[in-house]
Amino acid sequence: MNPDLTRFTAMCDPNPNRLRVLHYLDAVREEAGGVVRCVIDLCRVLADHGVVVTLATLDTKDIPSEWQDLPNPPQVRQLSLGLSDFDPSAMEADVAHLHTPWDRTNAKLAKMLRASNVPYVVSAHGMLDDWCMDQKRLKKRAYLWLQGQQLLERAYRVHCTAQGEEQQASKWYPAGKSTVLPLVVDLPNQETLPGPQLAIDAFPPLAIDHPKVLFLSRLHPKKGIEVLLPAVARAVERGCELELFIAGPGEERYVDSLQALADQLQIADRTHFLGLVQGQEKLSLYQACDLFVLPTHQENFGLVLPEAMACRTPVVTTKGVDIWPEIEAGGGVIVDNHSESLAEQLVRLLADRDALAKRGVQGRDFVYDWLDPHRVVQGYIDLYRETASSSK
Repeated sequence: MNPDLTRFTAMCDPNPNRLRVLHYLDAVREEAGGVVRCVIDLCRVLADHGVVVTLATLDTKDIPSEWQDLPNPPQVRQLSLGLSDFDPSAMEADVAHLHTPWDRTNAKLAKMLRASNVPYVVSAHGMLDDWCMDQKRLKKRAYLWLQGQQLLERAYRVHCTAQGEEQQASKWYPAGKSTVLPLVVDLPNQETLPGPQLAIDAFPPLAIDHPKVLFLSRLHPKKGIEVLLPAVARAVERGCELELFIAGPGEERYVDSLQALADQLQIADRTHFLGLVQGQEKLSLYQACDLFVLPTHQENFGLVLPEAMACRTPVVTTKGVDIWPEIEAGGGVIVDNHSESLAEQLVRLLADRDALAKRGVQGRDFVYDWLDPHRVVQGYIDLYRETASSSK
């Protein structure tokens, strides 16, 4: 990244009517998961639509280098840990967008923004869903009581990405207000998809002429990999000669436990752990596989699902994904979150790879209509203008 990007310079805009939006995310590190990807995509698309975007963060590691070449690039400011260099009034922002409710820095930023009369919205990013709220229950409830609930209720809106997320989240900010907007997803250009060979060259087991199942996400217990591995073993027992590819970063101890489970289930020879896969290689990996499976316990959006659909890879997931109705409408298969149900679907779907390919085309056509970035980003622009007007 160009170090000049990390220095904040007040923008002298010849058009004072341009919307100025400040985003804050603690760290821009792609291995942290989907929140980082969605913030990067949102900033990029907003900038493409003429919005003056500043992304403030404590860690700029994975800021896209190609931002430098854009006609209206998002500006990046690296903040100090104590926020001693943060001055909302100097940034001349009309509105701020804070990401994730559990980052304690957001509560401090919100207080500083209110003092400067800069209204803000907060994206929950699925972290107030029922499954998430059942993890570390006492710690989360204590934080909400101390400052988290105030952060949410004094926001102009709490942003949720699906009706299912809003239904679960809203009980934690009863005096606050929500808005529902899907994520802005930077879907790949159909004309420049790399094709499967790039991934086959990188990962030779993809060349095996067996049905190929892909899991691609951060390796974490909530993603349901412990459901997937026994399901694969059961499918193999029923004569389905599939190969399983698991892509994504994870803590070494947890990855070791998954490899041990695959060995215990006698599927280690057909289970391939690929590590973090990014960029064109990731798109190629989707294209090289017959089916994408995410048997998750909880996702508010699950960026990998529309991403797979855009690559014409049919998807299987659970009602743990808040956008499951949309996924199902696009030809995705929704299963109960247990191994037997998933195994039945694997056997059924992989028995007819031609039908799977048709389902993949259906998913691609659906996702490009549902998540058309020009239409989706207009919802955010309207929200920001309404939020900015609330302070006048």
